[in-house]
Amino acid sequence: MPVSRTSGIDRRLFLSSILGAAAGVAGLSGCAGSSAAADSKDALSAPLAAKVPAGTSLKIASYLGIQQLQLKLGKLGALPFKVSSWPNIAAGPDVINAFRAGSLDVATNAGIPPIQAHYQGFDAKIVAINITRKPSYVFATKPGSDISTVQDFKGKRLAFSQGQAQGVVLLRALKKAGIAYDDVKLVPLTSNQFFTALQSGQVDIAPLANSQAPSYLSQYEAKGAHAVTTDVVDLLTLLWAPTSVLADSAKAAAVAAYIPYWAKGQVWVYENPDLWNEQFYVKTQNLTLAQAKAVTALANKPLFPPSWGEAIKWEQETADLLAEGGFVKKFDVGDLFDHRFEGIAAKAVAAEYRR
Repeated sequence: MPVSRTSGIDRRLFLSSILGAAAGVAGLSGCAGSSAAADSKDALSAPLAAKVPAGTSLKIASYLGIQQLQLKLGKLGALPFKVSSWPNIAAGPDVINAFRAGSLDVATNAGIPPIQAHYQGFDAKIVAINITRKPSYVFATKPGSDISTVQDFKGKRLAFSQGQAQGVVLLRALKKAGIAYDDVKLVPLTSNQFFTALQSGQVDIAPLANSQAPSYLSQYEAKGAHAVTTDVVDLLTLLWAPTSVLADSAKAAAVAAYIPYWAKGQVWVYENPDLWNEQFYVKTQNLTLAQAKAVTALANKPLFPPSWGEAIKWEQETADLLAEGGFVKKFDVGDLFDHRFEGIAAKAVAAEYRR
């Protein structure tokens, strides 16, 4: 059943009450908390160690095994630290939960999860940036739909994931089209529920990643499902980690050491689409070669900026957009970036991938 924006506000009030209660409990140990916060702040301003201490380990998110496969196929060499686990996690809400549980140290996401984590009172920092210049998502319709443009979204049920890239892409598309939130019905779902919601007609529209859309359309295009394309981009793909991880000098050094592998892995995939199609999409995701080629044809060239100015501006616009809708409170996103790591990714790649 579609959920109205009003009920979304009710959920946010409920979340705020929970966070407020948690803050009250934390206040019982005010002095100790203040001391710990000061120590953490000092640790986050300390220079990064030049070498990863022996015995250091990280838990790195690797959705569908992508990170390990990039390291293997790209022959990028051994990491200078131990990876204790590669959790198969990608969705922003799942990553935040894993960070909270201490079962994950570093993850790749879009720009919105760090904003959502901040709103929830969880401290984490961005340590690397990949700029996306072309759209990474298309809006897929349910079977039998006559929707053809974003203007047709008025009065429709739209799949909305507040804590994921798909959510901000939808909000940006609505704003660009001049459609108010009250003119649509935002149905709160996570991206892994979008397929089912479209198939069942629970929603009229859902933003699907370029890697997902071909599979959905191949199954339902004959039944009237189709894609609505826009020029809306989700600018940021980023690497981020909890401040508790980055305040640990050994783990921070390991994160810094991992960033070049993270960047080079994405460059290798971009430069070797045929092998990636065969080894990842066909062999592990069961796509046909034609479907795999359709996905990689839409791939963005990875771009790692030496300076984060554009990324910070974009992140602030995103946070402000969410605040306008009442989804988060307005804040300065500058606190989300750990500038000790700025430029590490750019230095690891060829000049054509620095932008």
